[in-house]
Amino acid sequence: MLYLGIDSGTQSTKVVVLDLESGEILAQAARSYDLIAGLPDGHLEQHPADWTTALDDAIAECLDHIGDRRSAVRGMGVSGQQHGLVVLDSRDEVVRPAKLWCDTSTTAQCAAFEENFGGTAGLIEKAGNAMLPGYTIPKLLWLKENEPEQFARVATILLPHDYLNFHLTGVKRMEYGDASGMGILNVRTREWDQELIDFVDPRVSEMLPPLGSSNEVHGTLRPELADRWRLSSEVIVSAGGGDNMMGAIGTGNISNGIITASFGTSGTLYGCSEKPIIDPEGEIAAFCDSTDRWLPLACTMNVTVVTEQVRGWFGWSLEELESAVSSVEADASNLLFLPYLNGERTPNLPGASGVIHGLSGNQSSPAHLARAAMEGATLGLAYGLRRFASLGLEPSEIRLTGGGSKSATWRQISADAFGVPVVALATAEGASLGGAIQAAFADGQGTYEELCERLVALDESTRCLPQSDQVDGYREKLDRQVELTQVLKDSGFL
Repeated sequence: MLYLGIDSGTQSTKVVVLDLESGEILAQAARSYDLIAGLPDGHLEQHPADWTTALDDAIAECLDHIGDRRSAVRGMGVSGQQHGLVVLDSRDEVVRPAKLWCDTSTTAQCAAFEENFGGTAGLIEKAGNAMLPGYTIPKLLWLKENEPEQFARVATILLPHDYLNFHLTGVKRMEYGDASGMGILNVRTREWDQELIDFVDPRVSEMLPPLGSSNEVHGTLRPELADRWRLSSEVIVSAGGGDNMMGAIGTGNISNGIITASFGTSGTLYGCSEKPIIDPEGEIAAFCDSTDRWLPLACTMNVTVVTEQVRGWFGWSLEELESAVSSVEADASNLLFLPYLNGERTPNLPGASGVIHGLSGNQSSPAHLARAAMEGATLGLAYGLRRFASLGLEPSEIRLTGGGSKSATWRQISADAFGVPVVALATAEGASLGGAIQAAFADGQGTYEELCERLVALDESTRCLPQSDQVDGYREKLDRQVELTQVLKDSGFL
């Protein structure tokens, strides 16, 4: 039995074919696409048609690779970038490009929600989360206020993975995990908050598709796609989920104590809980996961984007960056690099910029800057881990994914900054594998615990233990980073 896992992200769509019996990835393919160029600062958009074209092409390549074994394909599961707003008209045609998770043009709309619902505390009391610029529903309010003619055409709103599910099945539906990142789902009850919906427009209730369990099958493959790909029309498409929710499944993060840290362009840190984890400060997102549990999550906007920026300054290869960072002692001689190149989400500073503090004659070399950049990005996630601890989440192990996890130096910095053992995955990228595992679960092939135990493998050669002599130093450096951020924010410089 074969299952396809699909991961549609901001830069590309990846597809893997999982052999359930052997656990082997039989084929994989990817197609890339770009952001729409020339938009104002803070506006980040894509054409949903680029996603579906990439999806179709990558699936076709994978199926061509496995040849006659395509008859063994039983299901597909889709992971998608969270929070994006896809709007369809009454003919199910896309009204305008999708505003993405990293779009920060909705600051005014978030402020309007806060003003009308008792600030951050009032919003958290209503739905469990603050209202952040990346979330979906402020984007819809932005559309109403800035493009009223387009808003008037909207008949359906979907999230990116919902849109791909619709493309595959013809069924419109939302599941709890990804929907909890919209800003209008009460994560305690898994029900829409009607007052938040009506604040945008009473008509929004009619735009929302049915909402239900993440464990249910979304639908079966559309006949025309089944014919094109020479697959059975009984191939199922599971509920799917947001990239972090599916990454949790794909990294075996389905029980207390395991934390996943994704070191991509941006960074995420998330765990699994049997009950809602509500942060009264609103810095940890109180999401549902895609197994009908909950997924507390910290998100930072700046991880490999920071190290890539430094690498570009000096024209280094990845190997040269690694060598430069490892040549400097831990703590980069007290040099601080506030990594807010794309603004920041945790802490919530959408208009912030990067800051280098502490330059002196003996600690201003390219290698010092590189080390400080890597440490600053890691400490941004360590701040989220500190917030986790304040909410009662104490990790026993952190599983690393994303490009940054391939660096041995970065893995050791992470273990020391987190104060917890870290290890990378030996299996495919978490989100696409998570999609395949969810499809197998939805097809009745076992529990999540059974499937993850058999299919998610750790690369023990990458395991790093925290060094006691470094942990305290990084804890102090995190204190300084938090304090400097607060001082600059209070002074109007961030």
